[in-house]
Amino acid sequence: MTTAQTQELDVQPTPLALLLLGREADPKSERGVECPGDLPSPSDPDLVERARAAKEKLGDKVFVLGHHYQRDEVIQFADVTGDSFKLARDAAARPEAEYIVFCGVHFMAESADILTGDEQKVVLPDLAAGCSMADMATAEQVAECWDVLTEAGIAEQVVPVSYMNSSADIKAFTGKHGGTICTSSNAKRALDWAFEQGEKVLFLPDQHLGRNTAVRDMGMSLDDCVVYNPHKPNGGLTADELRAAKMILWRGHCSVHGRFSLDSVNDVRERIPGVNVLVHPECKHEVVAAADYVGSTEYIIKALEAAPAGSKWAIGTELNLVRRLANRFAPEGKEIVFLDKTVCFCSTMNRIDLPHLVWALESLAEGKLVNRIEVDKETEAFAKLALERMLALP
Repeated sequence: MTTAQTQELDVQPTPLALLLLGREADPKSERGVECPGDLPSPSDPDLVERARAAKEKLGDKVFVLGHHYQRDEVIQFADVTGDSFKLARDAAARPEAEYIVFCGVHFMAESADILTGDEQKVVLPDLAAGCSMADMATAEQVAECWDVLTEAGIAEQVVPVSYMNSSADIKAFTGKHGGTICTSSNAKRALDWAFEQGEKVLFLPDQHLGRNTAVRDMGMSLDDCVVYNPHKPNGGLTADELRAAKMILWRGHCSVHGRFSLDSVNDVRERIPGVNVLVHPECKHEVVAAADYVGSTEYIIKALEAAPAGSKWAIGTELNLVRRLANRFAPEGKEIVFLDKTVCFCSTMNRIDLPHLVWALESLAEGKLVNRIEVDKETEAFAKLALERMLALP
């Protein structure tokens, strides 16, 4: 519909509609951000040598972090690899590095900025490398949710627990309201702590990690959990439902891990007799319940390292990592396959490609600071408070 037709009908497009149409931008969103600068051609045969030369020129001034889900062409230049929180801590442990180049997504770079010194500068090679899960909870939506909890008379009983895969704004909200951050490795410890502080938990933004931890690891029932939908009035819940719940789960999910289904598990068991199914806790509850093993990215890697030769594994996590692990352990006779038949990379993580990395490194080597991720001081203070509570967990 054209603007003229819209005016004729006296209909005004909503801000969300304009954003989805690409006609407006949301500065607080991780979507719709252009990357400035002239990128090298992806077919440039000299990209690898250019990246190596720029990194050598920068020397100790630069520290490159590579998330496990990055493609191989990028991960080869990482000084350290890991999950989002490990990488942020690794950055904080390198105060001599002037530039932290984070090959990951936006919320990870924000966490690195929060945990590193003021004199250090965090760079994200492509500003459009966001996270669909983190985008599913905005500061405005969460503030509205808290108003709903207040009106239901339970806000004082609720402790927010936010997954590391959230924006700095959500981490700051969590810190301001007495909550903590968690990773997929320590979610149970974080929830144990939270239930010592209050009677209920608001878990942001991944409903599946919250549900799986509560039910699988803490012995709660599915009836103890309700899902708050920010797109419905009052989250789609009655005051009585909120009062009865122990876990108030935000309606968010990982676009990659949410693709795995019970059919995927049943199919791989039929195709590969004796296969071990190992999945990430961001998967749906029925997938986690049907799996043989469940754990974080680091858990998955360690489980495969310890697996006996000749064992067979179907892995439910991002494809770049699964493929890398399959190649790594093939010489040991370990058969490792992707859980789903459909190929599925993390599309936003894959925005960090070699041309973007080369452009960022060469720009820094020329003295030009590009794509800096900087969290404002007030947000940083409250977000850091929430992160410190996590670090202090027993």
